[in-house]
Amino acid sequence: MGASIRRLLVGSPLETSQAVHERLTKVKALAVFSSDALSSVAYATEEILLVLMLAGSSALSLSWPIAVAIAILLAIVATSYYQGIHAYPSGGGAYIISRENLGTLAGLVAGAALLIDYVLTVAVSVSAGVAAITSAAPALYAHRVGLGVLFILLVTWGNLRGVRESGTIFAIPTYLFIISFLTMIGTGLFKYVAGQATPLPSTEAIQPVQPLTLFLLLRAFSSGCTALTGIEAISNGVMAFKPPEARNASRTLAAMAVLLVTMFLGITWLARAYGIIPKESETVVSQLARTIFGYESSLYYLIQATTAFILILAANTSFNGFPRLASLMAQDRFLPRQLANLGDRLVFSNGIVILGAIAAALLALFGGSTHALIPLYAVGVFLSFTLAQAGLVRHSLRERQSGWRHTAIINGIGAIATGVVLTIITATKFMHGAWIVVLLIPSMVCTFLTIHDHYEMVRRQLSIHTPDPLPRPVRRHRAIMPISGVHRGTLKALYYAQSVTDDVTAVVVDVDPEQTRRIREQWEEIGTKVPLVVLPSPYRSVQEPLMEYIDQVSASLDKGDVLTIILPEFVPRKAWHHLLHNQTALLLKAALIYRRTKHNEVVVDVPYYLHE
Repeated sequence: MGASIRRLLVGSPLETSQAVHERLTKVKALAVFSSDALSSVAYATEEILLVLMLAGSSALSLSWPIAVAIAILLAIVATSYYQGIHAYPSGGGAYIISRENLGTLAGLVAGAALLIDYVLTVAVSVSAGVAAITSAAPALYAHRVGLGVLFILLVTWGNLRGVRESGTIFAIPTYLFIISFLTMIGTGLFKYVAGQATPLPSTEAIQPVQPLTLFLLLRAFSSGCTALTGIEAISNGVMAFKPPEARNASRTLAAMAVLLVTMFLGITWLARAYGIIPKESETVVSQLARTIFGYESSLYYLIQATTAFILILAANTSFNGFPRLASLMAQDRFLPRQLANLGDRLVFSNGIVILGAIAAALLALFGGSTHALIPLYAVGVFLSFTLAQAGLVRHSLRERQSGWRHTAIINGIGAIATGVVLTIITATKFMHGAWIVVLLIPSMVCTFLTIHDHYEMVRRQLSIHTPDPLPRPVRRHRAIMPISGVHRGTLKALYYAQSVTDDVTAVVVDVDPEQTRRIREQWEEIGTKVPLVVLPSPYRSVQEPLMEYIDQVSASLDKGDVLTIILPEFVPRKAWHHLLHNQTALLLKAALIYRRTKHNEVVVDVPYYLHE
């Protein structure tokens, strides 16, 4: 039944040979990989205004020059990643570029930063999408956490069905968002130029609570830099594109950058022109759409609906980037190997499920508040930007391919610019929550290194080429079979033991004299020549006397001898039936497998399956 439900929800398994057919066209890839970056225009301007309004109404006009500076930075970063796609056409983004050019430690720092960013992208995008919904339907505001968790579950489900299906599901809302926002920007500009603009009436001037200082301007700039989040997703997922992968990915990146700059600058300019002031109960985009189209207009509700959709579906970018990055790090033995496994639908299912669970927990922890999550957001993004661009500079200097000087200069400027922004973001947002990310990244790097050390230890100890002595060929085989009764399962295990060796001993622990007497009689009744040893247990323990006996037998073995402990076990047909039986065999199995011994021992479980 469980398998049937899974097939219904996720779909039928796909053959490995179908992987190339599951790749994305440029049209679908723009929806899958760009929704995060494009959706940021719905809240990036608002984050700038929220900081500037601390200095009073007059400071809000500074949002435009700040937005222009961010747009220039965005163009530099996009150009750098455009070159990175062609330098590393197999994908990998900041992690691969940093690891190969700046060393393993730099690669792990970039990987940690990106993994954190992907989790935060899901939480921030979904919470912002819920904010768009509650702006149009204020009655739902009290249920924002529950709505957010529900939407994360839906996006998780969509991605578990496969890359191509998720691209199909998410393409329509993404393009509706682009068209509706460009329509709003175009209409707003036309009305302003034609003198038909009717700015929102301001109730009263905002009184400054802080002076307009350089630090405040830098803080506003760093808040607006959330517009750059998600740019790296395309370079991380180059291999998800149809061939030629690098060309299709780079063209998609260019289209995304143009759309992002246009929409971000358009929203910021209109917000200033129409006198929009951020409110707790209504987003800047909602106020702008209401001013341009009217509150009762269907276009207003279309803007709110597509904004909510794109913000929620922006999480889809992370659901493609996080599992792919985690699989690369798992292949390099810095994360558990399970994250490198493709699921039934040719997606990294384990990474998708883990991302959904962590993001849902984070959203609930911060009460579904976008503004509370934003300060954690951009540190990891710009850290990975800086490392990736510095790595591309090193790559250009080392490879010296055609046009390498031009490439190195662009990437060098980008590395310096994003490095400066990283410093600004860390300084201005440190006390507002960025300190969490600053502490979390080195903790994650230490975890990666610990995981890698474990895998290296396992590889070293399992390798047949290490100087450690290899296992000896078996010279003599002896078997011990603990029993708690004589039944069909016991006989099945006994016959198996006799097929392995003639030296078999059955063992029963005497916890109940009457039951032990019956076992003796039944053992004689079956007429086997296998001896039955009864172990006294004055304290009614099964494991302790049995382990002592096994230790005595093991100690008597010579080198090259093997002792096999054979465990008979009957398995009920229904899962709940297990609750009605002692789990003696299971407990013995765990105790035997995890105990350390110098002797050559083997534990064999012989199940007997019940029919009803």
